[in-house]
Amino acid sequence: MSTEDHMGFFDTLLFPFIWFNSAILVGFEWLFVRMGMSVDSGWTWVLAIIGLVLTLRAMLTPLMLRQIKSQRRLQIVQPELMKIQAKYKGKKDQASQQKLQQEMFGLYREAGANPFGMCLPILVQMPFFFALFRLLNTAAAVAAGEREPMGLFSTELATHMATSTIFGAELTATFLHHQDLSAKILAVVLIIVMSVTQFITSHQLMRQNMSPEALNSPMARQQQIMIYALPIVFAVTGVNFPIALLVYWTVSNLWTMGQQFMVIRNMPAPNTPAEKKYQERMARKGKAATGIQLKNPNFMADRQAAEAEEAAKVKASGQRVQPKSKKRAKKR
Repeated sequence: MSTEDHMGFFDTLLFPFIWFNSAILVGFEWLFVRMGMSVDSGWTWVLAIIGLVLTLRAMLTPLMLRQIKSQRRLQIVQPELMKIQAKYKGKKDQASQQKLQQEMFGLYREAGANPFGMCLPILVQMPFFFALFRLLNTAAAVAAGEREPMGLFSTELATHMATSTIFGAELTATFLHHQDLSAKILAVVLIIVMSVTQFITSHQLMRQNMSPEALNSPMARQQQIMIYALPIVFAVTGVNFPIALLVYWTVSNLWTMGQQFMVIRNMPAPNTPAEKKYQERMARKGKAATGIQLKNPNFMADRQAAEAEEAAKVKASGQRVQPKSKKRAKKR
């Protein structure tokens, strides 16, 4: 299968996302033109791209908040999860593994946490980004008549975008494939801003919203490597992207940085510097630092009481008794 065939298959899969992105982009372009801006102005298209970013990211915000809440609840019940895993450590038989899974998912259910929900916002966002990449990356080819228009982004509109400029640089120009100095300078500036915002986002996540134990884990050390590796990745890949796509990526990174700042400030992870600052801030305001709550607020207290009851029975009888929470005891 040729590269063109691959792209055709890829575009077919992305068709609904390409159509959706193009509708928003063209809609914002129409709005700004009706407000008096020129259809041939690069700033009209930059504002349309910014409008597209804000629309997509605002739509994904509820999913992101669900992800954060699920992640925080998992962090709260992590000690209980480790106890369950220790209980079945070394037991590889099918019955024990089945009980392990049942207890783990029972823990997730009672806590109101979903370990798979943390990946959902990223998975949802990916096809939109790939669709926008195809839409903006093929604008020059559509304008030149080398390929068919995609979605509502017609040949006429693609031509207007391809000939529009900001700071003397065409929006369809790339650092690597165009000799225009203005395009090269603007591309470098945008790539630097992309890299810096990505670094700040990753750095504040690690330094403010990770516990000391998590910072010393092997996963944290891998993340530290990624903090310095990602700017290099942006530099290597960014030189191939058109200015229009770099604008989208930069604005999206700025949104992510601001969004994460607000999340860390108001929904910090347990036992982190951010949580300490949050508690101090709430204390100064005379408010309770509730943070993210479990589905059952008494969940941890119930489990601790059940463990204490079990320990007392073991001490009295010398035999181990299966612990049960108050909630289960009431059902019986």
